[in-house]
Amino acid sequence: MACCLASCCASATCGLCTSVASGITRKSARIAYCGLFGASLVVSWILRETGAPLLEKLPWINTSDSFTKEWYQQQAVLRVSFGNFLFFAIYALIMIGVKDQNDRRDSWHHGGWGLKMIVWFLLVALMFFVPNVIVSIYGTLSKFGAGAFLLVQVVLLLDATHNWNDSWVEKDEKKWYIALLVISIVCYIATYAFSGILFIWFNPSGHDCGLNVFFIVMPMILAFVFAIIALHPAVNGSLLPASVISVYCAYVCYTGLSSEPHDYVCNGLNKSKAVNASTLILGMLTTVLSVLYSALRAGSSTTFLSPPSSPRSGGKEALLEDPEDGKKGSEAEARPVSYSYSFFHIIFALASMYAAMLLSGWTDSSESASLIDVGWTSVWVKICTGWVTAALYIWTLIAPLILPDREFY
Repeated sequence: MACCLASCCASATCGLCTSVASGITRKSARIAYCGLFGASLVVSWILRETGAPLLEKLPWINTSDSFTKEWYQQQAVLRVSFGNFLFFAIYALIMIGVKDQNDRRDSWHHGGWGLKMIVWFLLVALMFFVPNVIVSIYGTLSKFGAGAFLLVQVVLLLDATHNWNDSWVEKDEKKWYIALLVISIVCYIATYAFSGILFIWFNPSGHDCGLNVFFIVMPMILAFVFAIIALHPAVNGSLLPASVISVYCAYVCYTGLSSEPHDYVCNGLNKSKAVNASTLILGMLTTVLSVLYSALRAGSSTTFLSPPSSPRSGGKEALLEDPEDGKKGSEAEARPVSYSYSFFHIIFALASMYAAMLLSGWTDSSESASLIDVGWTSVWVKICTGWVTAALYIWTLIAPLILPDREFY
């Protein structure tokens, strides 16, 4: 019964995504790709919760009596993710070198959604016939792909904060300078206040939680270092980016600590091994929004691999609007594409890996694998992401001093 329900839900989701995508692609291809990616997450979620009995009946998957329910849940997620990854990776290869709308592949990127959905469905279905060893290799590679996606988020954040600061400074009005100062102060207060709360949540009395204390103290030290470097006369820095990055590092620290196993004595938020449905749904919703925004922003940003012929003004365009939409293909003038189609699909491919890791517990073999984004692998990936964020931000400040002959954007 569960298998039938999963199949029906997956089919209904694919059908709904096809009709919706074909209707909105005239306005924006990126909306349709988001719908396709969102559909893959829904299918992964359904099969994760209900598909284990079906996978147990497939002899090429059930090759050992030692496989647990959590292992089959991971297999369902990884196989859907593998098909989704291949779809976007293949498209990324096809779109290499597209510079203007006269390129025939421009229409492949924006149209043909009926065929795209068929190809996507076949790729996902085919992955359930792939040997376990190949899926295992993909699961290992996905950890690195997920880390790469987190790095993309970091670069986007750095780019956004610098653009935010520059746009207000360019106004050259007193009220905007005051606003910058007020927001910076608020962010720093929030950073240290939030860190204080983390001490209460993740350093319970009566337990030796030195590792958690180290994790929590690091963002506080880094926030102070950011301010010192940014305000140094030799550095062309500002307090706003420093304060925003400080808040982000504290937030990443929280997400890392909250991913600690629920039976870990230093995790004061979760004393039970079970997680209620509302918490799972909220966490998944947050993950989906984060993944979709990052993929959209990266695909549109001039920070990443913009085509040589494209104007460096894509950052001011709405994320879900394609300038190419609504323009006639018969125009004699070749209009340059506004963002890199190839890199856009690469970001969605990496996002597929990242989502797979979250839904499979980073392929942890413990019982944490049955939960979303729980386990020591997740903890260390997120904590290290915060440290990498700090290193990259400091580099953006000191790089002009170390390499004065190079131009930095």
